[in-house]
Amino acid sequence: MLRKVFKTGNSTVVSIPQEYLDALGIAQGEEVSVELDQEQGMLLLRPAGSALADEGVDEEFARRVSEFINKYRAALEELAK
Repeated sequence: MLRKVFKTGNSTVVSIPQEYLDALGIAQGEEVSVELDQEQGMLLLRPAGSALADEGVDEEFARRVSEFINKYRAALEELAK
């Protein structure tokens, strides 16, 4: 799928199709990890919560925790007050 790079304010942006975000469990306003794979000439985008997998946590567990947080973010934020 081709996407255009465009400027909005002081940022350069690439829009991401909603179905891709849904598949990754990423909601609007969430932080993501963006890494450059210079050797392959690619940017890698993943939910910030995926860093758990880098720390030796089971990837499936990290994905489920991320989905749980996404689903119950408002309630969790209220509980944290």
